[in-house]
Amino acid sequence: MMRTRPLKVALLGCGVVGSEVARIMTTHADDLAQRIGAPVELAGVAVRRPSKVREGIDPALVTTDATALVKRGDIDVVVEVIGGIEPARALITSAFEHGASVVSANKALLAQDGAALHAAAEQHGRDLYYEAAVAGAIPLIRPLRESLAGDKVNRVLGIVNGTTNFILDKMDSTGAGYQEALDEATALGYAEADPTADVEGFDAAAKAAILAGIAFHSRVRLDDVYREGMTEVTASDFASAKNMGCTIKLLAICERARDGGSVTARVHPAMIPLTHPLASVRGAYNAVFVESDAAGQLMFYGPGAGGAPTASAVLGDLVAVCRNRLSGATGPGESAYAALPVSPMGDVVTRYHISLDVADKPGVLAQVATVFSEHGVSIDTVRQTGKDGEASLVVVTHRASDASLSGTVEALRKLDTVRGVASIMRVEGE
Repeated sequence: MMRTRPLKVALLGCGVVGSEVARIMTTHADDLAQRIGAPVELAGVAVRRPSKVREGIDPALVTTDATALVKRGDIDVVVEVIGGIEPARALITSAFEHGASVVSANKALLAQDGAALHAAAEQHGRDLYYEAAVAGAIPLIRPLRESLAGDKVNRVLGIVNGTTNFILDKMDSTGAGYQEALDEATALGYAEADPTADVEGFDAAAKAAILAGIAFHSRVRLDDVYREGMTEVTASDFASAKNMGCTIKLLAICERARDGGSVTARVHPAMIPLTHPLASVRGAYNAVFVESDAAGQLMFYGPGAGGAPTASAVLGDLVAVCRNRLSGATGPGESAYAALPVSPMGDVVTRYHISLDVADKPGVLAQVATVFSEHGVSIDTVRQTGKDGEASLVVVTHRASDASLSGTVEALRKLDTVRGVASIMRVEGE
């Protein structure tokens, strides 16, 4: 039997995502009520600019006082889509204290203070759901948190930022330079006026922290994630990648150590074989590849950003939280029982592609090979081209630690025959 008294929802933020949440709540009201078992009512919308016309939203619901809205006491669920650390953190905490569950899309806050927010939700017997914080519309958080709860996840490898994937895909498919591709992404609305959070990997790093924490049942904060942006990727890097049968993606990589005693989380550009499923992810789409003991290899793919796709994830959480509310239960909270430490980047083992500018004369290759050998880095392939006394030497290694590779490069720079290190890129997905 359907309950007639509606569940009241407070919406914090009414921008690209928030306005879509409000629209779907209105246009799909009857379906949502049937799926939940009770009507849902938009009880208030907190915004910064109340004078702005918001189609389909009753102006009487609009307020600039978000604090008062979450403290009303009759709110069942608070949907937070304002982003940032404050005032979002204070508002979410206050919502729990005043009896509301929370649905959030705030990756930055969850990556920084997820443990404290989960603790607050548990203390007050409320839900904290955040499917929309990672990979937009793609169902990813719930499969990791629930569907794979009985499995052991070993690796999460993914493209979790649509802006950077669009830029790199454009560079790969057209030969455009970084700035040219960025300008096109900006013109199409894929990149913000200030794209730093995307292109320097901050956005992807926050998502990696969330994914690693859930996948490995351990607390992983944003500060634990190694981050490297993609602004230095060049057309020549793509040419080298193509020679290897690869392309270049900005990847979020979360791994359990082979001995199971620690985890790593990192974001950086990497060459990935064209045969890997992630290599075919084009445009502004996202995809995440999950490897686990029992399920094997799983891939999640879809639009990773945008108003409607992200709102879809928000509404999915809203339905789940409202159902819990009606049944008097709560969903899964934080699972950090494993408490695995996060290893530093120096311990990460992978393959490397190193491009060197060297003197074109006998003995150079032998000198370079000796340096690699002295630092315990095994060489897989070498390619040398040159003329007029200058040459380019491309070395691809077998798997080596980041620390050993760093020592190798430092020693290479000291060789008189090495003019410079043109580029260093990791090779993943093999």
